Parts: sequence; structure tokens; C-alpha cells
Amino acid sequence: MIKDDHFIKSFIEILDDPDLVKVNIDTKFKHLDEWDSLTNLSLLVMVDAEFNVKLNAEDVRNSNTIKELIDLINSKLSA
Repeated sequence: MIKDDHFIKSFIEILDDPDLVKVNIDTKFKHLDEWDSLTNLSLLVMVDAEFNVKLNAEDVRNSNTIKELIDLINSKLSA
């Protein structure tokens, strides 16, 4: 099971300008100014590399908040 703060730290690192973005568990990540197709791809790569979980485009499309991403990753870790 991944911890919220660990995921948030890793998520912030994939953003272009992490110092300007405030992210928490309730952040709607697709509404961030930093969010684009490259960030989406970076998220998929980061999750695979750091947590050994493969997400696909539909997984991200169906998620809205950081918490939903964390729950999704944890559900795949438990499977």
C-alpha cells in the first residue's frame, strides 16, 4: 500500500514547475495548469517505475483527484 504523502511527492516531481503548484489529496489534477498530455504520460511512467503498477489512459481518464489515483494504485497492488 502506498502512502498518500509519498505519492503526492512523486506526483509533484513530474510537474514542469513543482514549486508553483500546491497539491493535496483532494486536488483535481487534470485542472492543474501544469496538466497536459506529456504530464499524463509522465504519470504513467512514474507509477510504473516507482510503484510497479501499470496504469492506462482509461485509468487516468476515469480518475479526478489525487486520492482516486492513490486508491486505484492501491487496488492494483492488492489484486
